[in-house]
Amino acid sequence: MHLSPWFNAYKPAASARSHAFLAASMWTVVGTVLAFVGVRWVISSSLPHAWLFVLIAAAAGVLKSRFVLERSANRAMERIQGRGDGRCVGGFFSFRAWVFVVAMAFLGRILRGSLLPHYVVGLLYIAVGIALVLACRKLWVGWYRLGR
Repeated sequence: MHLSPWFNAYKPAASARSHAFLAASMWTVVGTVLAFVGVRWVISSSLPHAWLFVLIAAAAGVLKSRFVLERSANRAMERIQGRGDGRCVGGFFSFRAWVFVVAMAFLGRILRGSLLPHYVVGLLYIAVGIALVLACRKLWVGWYRLGR
């Protein structure tokens, strides 16, 4: 894709290592926030045996990490490494991945405003948050290796 000469001259470019750092940071921060909010909502509910449900949601997150998100993290890291240095700073994810990020944020907003009890949404947040935090290690390893 050809961009205008002006954009190529002034785009906010970054190294591949910076892209890996941004991707890993995003997954870490979003996953941590989701997990903490989810735990807070479940524990503060009147749900009997709330900690048991937190553990079950965390186990679901481990499975989601292993079978879904680790592959996504590997693909993101391959993209970052393949594109090399000097690429636009927002390009650490593909356009399709950014659309997915926006869709997930929108879905999270819909869930928070829905009639579902917060503890139900919290269980989903725990599973997704744990999955992101566990899978982001692939991105952190890639970031580390790019620095050597």
